[in-house]
Amino acid sequence: MRLTLFEIETPLGRIPRLGIALGKKGERVLDLHSCYAVYVQETENRPQAIRWADFLFPADMRAFLELGEPALHAARQAMDWFEVQSKSCQIKGVTGQRLCFRRDEVRLLPPIQNPRSLRDFLTFEVHVGNGAKRRNEPISEYWYKMPIYYKGNPSTLYGPDDDFPWPSFTRLLDYELELACIIGKEGKNIPEDDAASYIAGFTIMNDFSARDVQKGEMACRLGPAKAKDFGTVIGPWLVTSDEVGDIRDLRMQARINGETWSDGNSGTSHWTFEQMIAHVSREETLYPGDILASGTVGFGCGLELDRWLKPGDTVELEIDKLGILKNKVLEPHINSPLYEVKA
Repeated sequence: MRLTLFEIETPLGRIPRLGIALGKKGERVLDLHSCYAVYVQETENRPQAIRWADFLFPADMRAFLELGEPALHAARQAMDWFEVQSKSCQIKGVTGQRLCFRRDEVRLLPPIQNPRSLRDFLTFEVHVGNGAKRRNEPISEYWYKMPIYYKGNPSTLYGPDDDFPWPSFTRLLDYELELACIIGKEGKNIPEDDAASYIAGFTIMNDFSARDVQKGEMACRLGPAKAKDFGTVIGPWLVTSDEVGDIRDLRMQARINGETWSDGNSGTSHWTFEQMIAHVSREETLYPGDILASGTVGFGCGLELDRWLKPGDTVELEIDKLGILKNKVLEPHINSPLYEVKA
């Protein structure tokens, strides 16, 4: 399944809903709450159908994941029933509402809006090596001993198709092509051979970075912080593990204004998601909705290519089976102060 959060317009304003992307490219979005209510009413004659839907399909992905397998099973039931009943958008809900929308009729939100934590790793050796060469340094021996990560800002997430504001304090804004997993259940001291069962699914992540600021922060052996915390993009949806299949054989591409800048493969990472989960969970609890990102694939950012984003650019990240994450970079505010940091 490709689980989504989306907004629809109502007489009371825009409201968020939990949904499933349908079609080869996610051309339609199914409202899970409304669909499940009519499904149980039609197939099981269950009383209080809307109350069952209220419980199983809150308008919040983290709350949904916290319900565990029963909620995921109910989502599959609703999706399968809908696809058998109709491939159009004509079936009505129990109170006459629409169940399905064209993608251009809704706004897709970040699939996770309020994770407890966002951890971004550094797992691709080519990317690490390219950075080391720029600093005239070897790759640290410690990078090979443990999966290294920094903690990002979980409260500044953007979704697919959102315009991304150019931070006022940087001259060197960069994209980073990454793959991320979403944790599906709570766990601590998780063995590596059981770690895959803790993954709800995967999504694409663009770890936008202010490279001039990052250089100054990292020179002080701390961070990155301000260089990253202004915004991270995830989406377009959360693809469940069973639909992704082999996570270590996915093509990863980045296009700027339609031109391919980056082209890599998820299987080139040195560290696996299972190793990342086992490492983070040592004497520390992971919770449903937590985000663990792979870090940038080799040559998956402008810094490695010596090519830089410009205001007005459209950035598209595409990963096999996960979709396309597309954002336009807005013009910076005129007369905004800039840090005087040279890259």
